[in-house]
Amino acid sequence: MEKPNQNNRPVSKFIYFWLPVIVWSLIIFSFSSQKIGSTSEVYWTNFVEKKLAHLVEYAILSILYFRAFKASGIKRKNAALWAIIICFLYGATDEFHQSFTPSREPTLRDAVIDALGASIGMLAIWKLLPKAPKKLIIWATKLQIDY
Repeated sequence: MEKPNQNNRPVSKFIYFWLPVIVWSLIIFSFSSQKIGSTSEVYWTNFVEKKLAHLVEYAILSILYFRAFKASGIKRKNAALWAIIICFLYGATDEFHQSFTPSREPTLRDAVIDALGASIGMLAIWKLLPKAPKKLIIWATKLQIDY
């Protein structure tokens, strides 16, 4: 007799697909709650490093949303679109949150960079993952991040 799939149970499915979204969102929130210093004495290096962090944070968040939406039965294209939209909205609210954090300032530019990061995450799944090495494709399929 075959063992039932854990992901078919609502609680297991929530934990497996939606808990990573929540945890990653909380990680982003906690970064935004901290006083920020310089990563470098050179202004442009400091600027680039901080903006790259935004891109990576939101690329990961969009991939997690995409995965969760697909598992919830949303079609692939719509899951990608919703992932980008929600990441932009979360980025905008995160910028507002930063207005209450000392040494942080909210900027529309950062919310746009967050949306760009989310778009890059979706681009990675749609365009790069199909061309990735087989081991990476197998790994992504096991995590149910498929294109």
